Amino acid sequence: MRKRIIQLAYILGGGALGIAYLPDLWNLIGYSHILWINNPVSGFILGAIIFYLLSLFTWSFFDRLLRGVEQTLTEEPPLKLLLGSLGTIIGLALAFLATAPLRSIPNLFFNTGIPLLAMIVLGYLGYRIGTGRMDEVYHFMTSLMSRLRIRSTRGNSEETIVNEPLDEANFHHYKILDTNILIDGRILELVKTGWIEGTLLVPNFVLYELQYIADAGEPLKRVRGRRGLDILNELRDTQTIPLEMWDGDYEDIKEVDEKLIRLAQELGGVLVTNDYNLNKVTTFQNVEVLNLNALASALRAQVAVGDQLQVVLVKNGRERQQAIGYLDDGTMVVVEDGKKHLQQHVKVEVTSSLQTDAGRMIFGDYLATVALEK
Repeated sequence: MRKRIIQLAYILGGGALGIAYLPDLWNLIGYSHILWINNPVSGFILGAIIFYLLSLFTWSFFDRLLRGVEQTLTEEPPLKLLLGSLGTIIGLALAFLATAPLRSIPNLFFNTGIPLLAMIVLGYLGYRIGTGRMDEVYHFMTSLMSRLRIRSTRGNSEETIVNEPLDEANFHHYKILDTNILIDGRILELVKTGWIEGTLLVPNFVLYELQYIADAGEPLKRVRGRRGLDILNELRDTQTIPLEMWDGDYEDIKEVDEKLIRLAQELGGVLVTNDYNLNKVTTFQNVEVLNLNALASALRAQVAVGDQLQVVLVKNGRERQQAIGYLDDGTMVVVEDGKKHLQQHVKVEVTSSLQTDAGRMIFGDYLATVALEK
């Protein structure tokens, strides 16, 4: 079907060109006096035949081109396409109006070159400006729809009690992912649950850092980098939430963390990370941040003083007689008088717990060694 549509476009275009330019060819070669050749019907038929034959060899190129354009458009969110199209149309209209006086000048550079250049430049600027203001447009549309819905409800029913529109100040359209959160991988499962809304945004400099890590000489770094790239590809394939790439950069900034903070400030987005230090710096600069470790800590089961746990002691603690073990969810357990029982499964009584941004720590006293069942 696609092939026939492309060939039909060839035929119609060839026919139109035949009507427009074949009379000049007949005049050039001296056949203009032959009426059955030099007429619009013959010109259309001859031009259509020529371009149909040409389409037999070139239609596949345009087919691949159309497929690429379709794939690119289907991956973009509808709001971005709408705003980009409106921005491009406004840019082209401004270019047309601004260059209208030049089209009357009998000079090819002024009447064609400058208007064409102005349309390309202003059309591109219109697209960039339109797609760069998605966050503000989304907030405006959400607020407008809320107000219209409330007025409609009030008009239809006098007995219905409707609250005022929800404040959208705490909503941020873009959730900006850093390198560590992609390597960590838990963001993928969180996205699949539907708890994150808006649009995931991955800057190109984060992608380049992942590629650099994946190409590193150390095997451990290569594995981490490739894991981050795999998670990024899976996030792109998931249909739960859209993912966009940001192709800009900040040449005056060297550190990736500082670039992420600048981007979050400019877009009004939220930085999603599990980096403890980045979390602190971001909070200090008044940038919203979602810390995955803080979320995981909040969802862990609470442990009260006096509860008894079972844990394997794997290494020495800071203090002289302390030993350290870990629960199944990764929580660190510091056990007093546990140094003599390393690599053993022990029972511990909880004495206190400490919650930090980096995670939770549980402190307890050694009670007894537990014999594992065989």
